[in-house]
Amino acid sequence: MARTFMSSSVAPVFDGKAFVKHLSTAPGVYRMIGGDDAVLYVGKAGALKNRVSSYFNATPKSARIMSMLAQTARMEVTVTRTEAEALILENQLIKSLKPRYNVLLRDDKSYPYVLMTQESWPRIAMHRGPRAIPGRYFGPYASVGAVRDTLNLMHKLFKLRSCEDSVFRNRSRPCLQHQIGRCSAPCVGLVPARDYAESVRRAGLFLDGRSDELSDELVKSMEAASVRLDFEDAARLRDLVQSIRSLQARQYVDGRAADLDVLAVATHGAAACVLLLAFRDGRNLGTRAFFPKTNGSESAEEVLAAFVSQYYGEQTPPREIVLDRDIPDRELIEHALSTTGERRVQIKCNVRGERAGYLDLARRNAELSLAAERTSHAAQHARADALRELLGLQALPARIECFDISHTMGEATVASCVVFDAEGPVRGQYRRFNIAGIEPGDDYAAMHQAIERRFRRAVEEGGVVPDILLIDGGAGQVAQARAVLNDLGVEGVALVGVAKGPERRPGEEELLLPDGRTVRPGAESPALQLVQQVRDEAHRFAITGHRGRRQKARNTSRLEDIAGIGPRRRANLLRHFGGLGGLKAAGIEEIARVDGINAALAERIYATLHGLDVPDKPTERPTPLETTEPTGGARSEG
Repeated sequence: MARTFMSSSVAPVFDGKAFVKHLSTAPGVYRMIGGDDAVLYVGKAGALKNRVSSYFNATPKSARIMSMLAQTARMEVTVTRTEAEALILENQLIKSLKPRYNVLLRDDKSYPYVLMTQESWPRIAMHRGPRAIPGRYFGPYASVGAVRDTLNLMHKLFKLRSCEDSVFRNRSRPCLQHQIGRCSAPCVGLVPARDYAESVRRAGLFLDGRSDELSDELVKSMEAASVRLDFEDAARLRDLVQSIRSLQARQYVDGRAADLDVLAVATHGAAACVLLLAFRDGRNLGTRAFFPKTNGSESAEEVLAAFVSQYYGEQTPPREIVLDRDIPDRELIEHALSTTGERRVQIKCNVRGERAGYLDLARRNAELSLAAERTSHAAQHARADALRELLGLQALPARIECFDISHTMGEATVASCVVFDAEGPVRGQYRRFNIAGIEPGDDYAAMHQAIERRFRRAVEEGGVVPDILLIDGGAGQVAQARAVLNDLGVEGVALVGVAKGPERRPGEEELLLPDGRTVRPGAESPALQLVQQVRDEAHRFAITGHRGRRQKARNTSRLEDIAGIGPRRRANLLRHFGGLGGLKAAGIEEIARVDGINAALAERIYATLHGLDVPDKPTERPTPLETTEPTGGARSEG
């Protein structure tokens, strides 16, 4: 079992009947709290006194509820004005507190959106994570594949750019996307700003689901182009209208632009799968399977109700949600979603016709997804048991961590830590460590620093430590990890090194066991298959972090770090020398010949690009080219 550096205490007996006497019948939210101050359960109530008292009467209760009540040390309540407010507050608390006995929506990935940036030449791309970039976000989409299909369509129809700002600012000629007709090349001025802005507006209409309005507008523009004898533009608009109408014809539902989600749930014991089938503007955005953490609940209706409340508490609900069964508080949830979404939302569970067909499709896919997930869990359990036996552990490992190091010739060294539990990867607990202060390429020092940072925090803050610690490397890396654990006094962790075999072939890895033995289990070993799975995930996560860190350095032009270099001077330099490589090969005198660059600035540019000491910047008057921007400090664009 995974351990923490904290002492546990037994929950005192809670007198629920006495607590209920002081409650009101107002709506609100109640929280059951254990002896260690951890929230066990969050619930809502139309009448707090009536709902809470039902836990402490003589009515028989499930083993899950009895276990929860036995651990309850105290309760807290929050009164709300309405039951709808109680529902919203309940969802917020469940997401933030993750109570042990609530049904929890588990999704390791953030939902994908289509982002249209807010800038002079907007970019369209897929986005995941916090909405920190200014712009419009369309979605969420059910899958990454649906986003990519949408983006592919956007590039074909409207020819909007997809390149990063660092690439866009430094282009001197059109890229391949322009040559194959998927971008209008605003980077080199091949499209007027007005025409590009119009394409952005039309793309927004399409993504908003207003394709009928867009088609009518394009027809009028096409007719106007014909009247002024601009037949080339008219033909382009005609092709665009045909593409949009062809798409509509293929993807309409019930003869109109449907805006709906279809949800079906499948359960087997305490395991559950909710299958989402999404339509927007009549377009099928694909399916997505969710596997909520039921925490012992075997009620399909309870699981589905919790999913609807939690999922649409974060995502904008469609106008229509079709369920494969009725759920508790359906009308209340419908009212709450309509209030927060600022438009009427209907939740239906009895449908006919084509919607019934989609519901049947979702139901069958939910059952298949759950069966596949259960098979995967059974295989995962078998591999974990084989690893337990190989390492001589008393119980199945509840937590496995693996560390890996990634760099390119010592540049941008990143260490990864991935976490697996009994059900597989726990992506929310993955960590990366940017390594600094070591000799470039020193993997031993990098491993030592990463392990120390991770476990020192666990010791000082009472964090959890793994049952098994995998180190991607040989005896040297393992020795570094063992030294850190000994110095910090961390005990009970099975330390295992994973070294590549002589031919570096998968299946020939050597495991350095805690007792000092070196074994080669072979490709057929379930234990090695689990180790490979965890090690490969750590390797992938480390490489992704390293590439991101390295690319960030590449994307940031070194010219942006030079005081006095703004976007116009930077563009002049890159245009004059044909790119950063040509500029770096130039001498100071040649750089000074560029319009807007004086001798002092040319010297600073040369020194920065060649890693020399940058001379102090003298007081200088701005040239007429640069009078609109400051010259006293570095400027970051984008």
